[in-house]
Parts: sequence; C-alpha cells; structure tokens
Amino acid sequence: MTWLEKWWHYEVVDGYKGPLLVGFVVFVVTFLATRTITRMIRAGKGPFHNISSGGVHMHHSTPGVILLIVGGFSGVGAPPLSGWTYAAAVLVGAGSSLVLDEFAMIFRLQDVYWSQEGQLSVNMVTLAAACIGFAVFGLSPVGVAGLEGAEVAVRGGLAGGLLLQFVLITITALKGKYPTALLGMFIPPIAWVAVIRIARPTSPWARWRYSAKELERARRRADAFDRRWAPVRRHWDDLIGGTPTAAS
Repeated sequence: MTWLEKWWHYEVVDGYKGPLLVGFVVFVVTFLATRTITRMIRAGKGPFHNISSGGVHMHHSTPGVILLIVGGFSGVGAPPLSGWTYAAAVLVGAGSSLVLDEFAMIFRLQDVYWSQEGQLSVNMVTLAAACIGFAVFGLSPVGVAGLEGAEVAVRGGLAGGLLLQFVLITITALKGKYPTALLGMFIPPIAWVAVIRIARPTSPWARWRYSAKELERARRRADAFDRRWAPVRRHWDDLIGGTPTAAS
C-alpha cells in the first residue's frame, strides 16, 4: 500500500474526513472564483456585474450567511457520512468562503473591500484555509481503526505536541503577529521564536501586559520591521486579493 493509499484509507475513510475534504475543496474553489469575478466586475470585463435592488447593493456575504446556516443545520441533523452530510459540506464550504471574503467589511461595518483595510479578508481566508487544510491532511491522533497500539500511542503524543503548538500559535496571534502565526502552523520553530519576541504595539497582548516604556519599545521594533517587510506582505496581499484603491 502506497503512502497516498494509506493516507486515503486511514485518514480520510476511517478518519471520517470525507465531508471535511469536500468542504475544504469547495472553500478554496469558491474563494478563487469569487475573487476572479469581483476583479472582472471592478475592471468592467466579462458578463458579470454588481447586483442591486432599490439602491441597495447585494454583497456576496449575504447569500454566504444563508448557505452557511442551511449547511450547518443540515450537517447537524444529517445521518453520519450520508449524502446529506456531503451536501452540507458543500454548503458550509461555499458559504463560509463567501462570508470570510467580506470579513473586513463585516468587522468594520464599512465597504472597505477594495481598500487597504479590506486586505484583512484575504488574511482571514488564508488563515481559515490553512487551518482546514491542516485538519484534512494532518493525522487523526486517535480513534482510527486498523492501527497498532504503538502507533496509537505515538499519535497520542503527537496530539499533545499539537495542542502545545496550538497554544504557542494562539499567543503569537494575540501578539499581533498573524502571518507569523499562520507560518507557525506548518513550521513550528517559527512560533517558538515568535512567542518570546516582543508583541506589536496595537496587539491585545501589548494592551493587556505592557507598560508605557514597553509599548514605546514595541513601536520602535514594529516600525523597523514594517520598513523592511511591509512591501513584501503588501505585494502578496495584492496578488491574492487585488490591488487596493488608492486613498484620495
């Protein structure tokens, strides 16, 4: 049995990850399709256009919320691993992608989709996709049929390690280092280093724990870091989400 066949059998089939895999694929495809369509609308190309009724613009987070609610309750009430479960996975994947694509607008209660603040949506979608993908392609630590006792014990140890890593990633995020927290999910030493470094001055961690002197030090460090790395991050965000409209 090849590695791929073993992963599919133990992790997807016996690990009951089929609906999660479907939801992950639909989530990513929906985001890519949504951003492609919105870019075409913005550029005035193709057959797509904004939907308005009575002067009210219909944002795609609205049908996303409906899909998410219907899919969530369908999944809760469906028999395990039935066709309804997979249908619910499609609805949840599509709905959550549409909602998170406009996360910045919901968070700020303003139409900031094409502004610099709107890039927060891209960050949230990237983070969500990474978390879902980690759950899909990672190992099921316990409860998988057909495994030897020693392997179950090893997986239990891995589960404990993953729990500790999750705590470190959470602290990193509370320190305002969101891209670093995302990378730390896949490259653990990055989170180990980030968790002991100074937080960003506007982060919850800094507000809760830092004195005025520590906040000033954090501002100096953040300014120096942003001068070096902000252009790289901005180019990445623009590539994925589209270049923001320049402020007038």
